[in-house]
Amino acid sequence: MTTIPAPVVDTVTPPPVPRRRRRRFGPRAITYTVLAVGLTLWLIPFLWMVLGSVKTQGEILRRPPTWFPENPTGENFAQWFGPLDFGHFFANSLIVAVVTVLGNIVFCSMVGYALAKMEFPGKKVLFILVMVTLMVPGVVTFVPLFVMVSSLGLVNTYPALILPFITAPIGVFLMRQFIMGIPDALLEAARLDGAGEWRIFSRIVMPLCGPPLATLGILTFLASWNNFLWPLVAAQTEEMYTLPVALSLYSTGQNATNYGLLLAGSVLVIAPIIVLFVFLQRWFIRGVATTGLK
Repeated sequence: MTTIPAPVVDTVTPPPVPRRRRRRFGPRAITYTVLAVGLTLWLIPFLWMVLGSVKTQGEILRRPPTWFPENPTGENFAQWFGPLDFGHFFANSLIVAVVTVLGNIVFCSMVGYALAKMEFPGKKVLFILVMVTLMVPGVVTFVPLFVMVSSLGLVNTYPALILPFITAPIGVFLMRQFIMGIPDALLEAARLDGAGEWRIFSRIVMPLCGPPLATLGILTFLASWNNFLWPLVAAQTEEMYTLPVALSLYSTGQNATNYGLLLAGSVLVIAPIIVLFVFLQRWFIRGVATTGLK
C-alpha cells in the first residue's frame, strides 16, 4: 500500500515587528520651555503697555504697581482722537510710509534686476558700493542729508520725509539675491520671443518676486512708520508731524510725562504694524527663507 506524503505547507515567517523607538522628550521639552520663557519675557512690555493705556496717571505711578486697572478708562484714547487730532498725524505717517514702500518696491527691484541679470561695466563695483553702504550708520549721513534737503528747499514737506529713504541698500540686496535664483533660460526664452528688458522685468520677473516684495514692504513700512529722528528735524510744524514725533511731544508736559497718554499713543502706533504683519506673515517668512537660494 502506497503512502501518500502529506503536502508540505510553505509557511512564511512574518517579519519581526520593529520596536517603536521611545521618543526622547528631553531636548525638545527644554527647547519649548526656553522658547516659552523668551516669548513671555518679550510679551510682558506689550501687555504692560496695553493695560497701562486704560489706567489713570495716579494708578500708573502707584507703588507697588498693579498689573490690571482697577478703574479702566478710555480718556487717554479720547484725548488722542479729540484735542490732539490723531487722524492728522496718522495720515501723515501713512502717506510717508506708503509712498516710501512703493518707491522701494519699484526702485530696489529695478536695481536688483540690473545687478542680477544684466551685464554692464562697473557692475561688481556698484554691488560692492551697495554692500558698503549697509555698514554705514545712518547717523553719519544725517547732517549732510539735512544740508542737502535744506539747500533744495524741501524742509517741512513730504518729499523731505520720503526722498531720503526712497531706495534702501538692504532692499537692493534682498531683491538681487532673489532674482539671481530665477532661471536664465526663462529670460532668454522671452528675449527670443522679442520681449524687451522692461517687459521681461514687469511681466516675468516681478510676478515671481512676491515673497521678497512682501518682505521688503514689511521691513520698509516698519522702518518708515517708526522713524523718529529724521521727521523730528525735517518736519518743523505740527502740520507735518508724524505719529512718533507727535507721541513724544504731546505726551510730555512742562513738569511731568503723561504716561497714560504715552501708552495709549504707543498702542495706536503699534496696531497698524501688527495688522500688516498678520496679513503678510506667510509671504514674509517665505521671502526670508528663499532669499539667496538658487
